[in-house]
Amino acid sequence: MRKAVIVGCRGQDGRILHDLLSRKGYRLLGVSRDGPVDVRKPERVLDLVKRFKPDEIYYLAAYHHSSQEAAIAGAQMHRRSWEVNVLGLVNFLEAMKAHRPAARLFYAASARVFGDVGGGRANEKTGLAPNDVYGITKAMGLMVCRLYRRHHGLFASVGILFNHESSLRAPIYVTRKIVQAAAAIKKGRAKELVLGSLDDEIDCGYAPDFARAMLAIVGRGRADDFIVSSGKKHSIREFVSTAFSALGLDWRQYVRV
Repeated sequence: MRKAVIVGCRGQDGRILHDLLSRKGYRLLGVSRDGPVDVRKPERVLDLVKRFKPDEIYYLAAYHHSSQEAAIAGAQMHRRSWEVNVLGLVNFLEAMKAHRPAARLFYAASARVFGDVGGGRANEKTGLAPNDVYGITKAMGLMVCRLYRRHHGLFASVGILFNHESSLRAPIYVTRKIVQAAAAIKKGRAKELVLGSLDDEIDCGYAPDFARAMLAIVGRGRADDFIVSSGKKHSIREFVSTAFSALGLDWRQYVRV
């Protein structure tokens, strides 16, 4: 029986991956902000890896502040992002080096590591040019994995993940906000949906497909960096139109920018 640790087990990707690995017969240990360890504490992470002896570690934890949430002070944002997106990862890599050097780690990075590519297409060779705190710390995590691959011979693969959605998406994200608003309007519980823009375009995939990609990346012969995306961009307007049309509604009567 293979054993895996899922760090960030209560998020969308963690929950989907947990179900997928459970069906494959894995013995699983989930880590979230509620426990069983604080990923910021190196000694706690070291002890967890030593005791559980995982074959695979999926580091999906991320601190990401949505535009739909209340503002957070800059210093606090930087500190939280660093602690979750980088420091926790380093602690697991150090624990692997000490106690499970043959284990395999997957790190969930983000397309935000590229910043603005000017409408072009990104690939694994595209330079890193993040322009927000989330992208900066995810780029640091990516580079940390490269460092541990090169200098310590660890299997530390990176998935550079573009947007991916499912019914498990939290309401603070725009896709879930649109779906919930459309349903509320259909039921007569709301009258309108207010959005900041309809013209923004995103590469948007299906989260269960991304979870299967994580398994494929971990199962490869050697560790590397891999973009995971649909390869197609869709506008918020298109998403809104599709969601409202599914309920027989004309979105133009209910959506305000």
